[in-house]
Amino acid sequence: MSKYFIPLLSALMLTTHVFAEESKEMQTEQIAEAPDMSKVSESFGHLISKNLATLSVDFDMELVVKGIRDSLEGKEAPLNENQVVAAITQVQEIEFQKKSNDNLAKAEEFMTKNALRPEVVEVEPGRLQYRVEKAGEGEVVQEGNSPKIMYKGTFLDGETFGESKEGEVISLNETIQGFQKGIAGMKVGEKRTLFIHPELGYGNQGYLPPNSLLTFEIEVLEANVAQPEFNPEEALSQLDEAQEAVE
Repeated sequence: MSKYFIPLLSALMLTTHVFAEESKEMQTEQIAEAPDMSKVSESFGHLISKNLATLSVDFDMELVVKGIRDSLEGKEAPLNENQVVAAITQVQEIEFQKKSNDNLAKAEEFMTKNALRPEVVEVEPGRLQYRVEKAGEGEVVQEGNSPKIMYKGTFLDGETFGESKEGEVISLNETIQGFQKGIAGMKVGEKRTLFIHPELGYGNQGYLPPNSLLTFEIEVLEANVAQPEFNPEEALSQLDEAQEAVE
């Protein structure tokens, strides 16, 4: 679970890195006049705020500012660096679990109610559903195919997390189960809306909010796009050519 959490020190180091890189660029240029430090100071505060926001922790900003001032005055912090990072990680883990449980409950409730709609087809009860938006007449997508599709993915609240701008080829064997089972059987030209329970989606894995119910609008453009076979000799030849080019 630790991969979901960003330590405070990493966030602050990122801010320092940004300023360091800008300073390197400034060294190669002649500065006509000193920058307005009032604007620099305020802008630096915005950078810190953006980094703090990535931690998803409800900080008391007045105390954060107090901590900065006390540190500049040489006063001792209530917690040392290891303690504060450990505390933040613990808070993040608690919030992560709360979010996970809340999203799972919402997903369960939605799937139960959605199953009662006459236009909704259940592939797996309470786990995978779809609604046909437009019938297709072409070739049928089979399990294990690599169809070319257009898609739009949204969360339960309607927020879009992914969308194709043009047709994309996907290997069903390499996607989440909800995608594999929800697209199989579609015909070229067909449009479906898939409703995927977290168990057939990403669950608590990946970088989406934990246990998110996923909705995908899918249009099949081609049922199966042939993928080039892996040729080890050709791959080695290309690698040799790349190494020669570098040398």
